[in-house]
Amino acid sequence: MRKKSTMFLTGFITGILLTFLLLLVLAPRIIFTKTESKYNFAQTVDLIEQSTKDNGWSMPHQYDLQATLNKHGFAVKPVRVFSICKPELAARILGSDEDRHISAMMPCRVAVYENENGKTYIARMNAILLSKLLGNNAEAVMRDAGQESERILEPLLK
Repeated sequence: MRKKSTMFLTGFITGILLTFLLLLVLAPRIIFTKTESKYNFAQTVDLIEQSTKDNGWSMPHQYDLQATLNKHGFAVKPVRVFSICKPELAARILGSDEDRHISAMMPCRVAVYENENGKTYIARMNAILLSKLLGNNAEAVMRDAGQESERILEPLLK
């Protein structure tokens, strides 16, 4: 009986450790989505701005990280981060005391950057996957935001 308990406990702990290691390895690949753009950096930036408007979203802010870092003496390839928002979705989160903490992930962020290979990529949080970790209203809103933001980017993706 003692041998079976030891084997069970060893197997259980091994399973937990393997699951943890698997999450450490896979998490960065599944939490963020990175896709090559069909267009160069400048075109991708322009098309995201237009597609955001066309899909009824707003863009409260843009961050030109290349320019910011250049001011501090660092040279990096072009990187632009967009904060995009759909007020109807934001109100569903911000209007609820239970869900207001989700505001830490708002507004949605989309990054456009150029790699050493000269290709342009679009990166964003996998909101659809992360929505599954939330409950009720927050899950539904994050899922909707993820689906709609993917619709904004769809025409640009390879």
